[in-house]
Amino acid sequence: MTTDIDRAGVEKAYGRWAPIYDLVFGKVFDQGRQSTIEVADKIGGRILDVGVGTGLSLSDYSRTTKICGVDISQPMLRRAQQRVRSLKLTNVEVLAVMDAKNLAFADGFFDAVVAQYVITAVPDPEGAMDEFVRVLKPGGELILVNHIGAETGPRRVFELAFAPLARRLGWRPEFPWARLSNWAARHGGVYLAERRPMPPMGHFSLIRYRKT
Repeated sequence: MTTDIDRAGVEKAYGRWAPIYDLVFGKVFDQGRQSTIEVADKIGGRILDVGVGTGLSLSDYSRTTKICGVDISQPMLRRAQQRVRSLKLTNVEVLAVMDAKNLAFADGFFDAVVAQYVITAVPDPEGAMDEFVRVLKPGGELILVNHIGAETGPRRVFELAFAPLARRLGWRPEFPWARLSNWAARHGGVYLAERRPMPPMGHFSLIRYRKT
């Protein structure tokens, strides 16, 4: 599949965001983050948090939930590592620079994979989700929260117009639901467990796939 975002561009963009990411996006993304963490904590065990960024979510997980966090951006991860040390988050087992499409974990290693606002910011979303499912145990869950593009209407027009700038900032705003449903059908080893609109104004969705 041709890609419209490249790894180097994403890495560079999020390196620039690192110093101000929490301030700019903390409150905007808070509801989605809390919702994914609530689901992940109910599953428990060992969780992979892909795109962990500055580690804003790490202290919200239950201390009985074991966390491995990965991100493509070293500047982001340095902030996450500082947060783990200052808050003494002993349940965080690993923080590592890693490409979402090439995870250095064994098959079936995690009880759940959490990806918050990630799939619209990687070059190959379908390839990344294949990899997320690979590292899940049978019966484990892939828990996504993400912006899903409008299919029609004024928001669709805006998203298409905004797309070139958004790509330079590190994400694609026009990501349609059909890409997820088509991926799940092609993969064949997952089924949709939940799709729930999230604030603000339902622009984001909590999406749960369970591995069969």
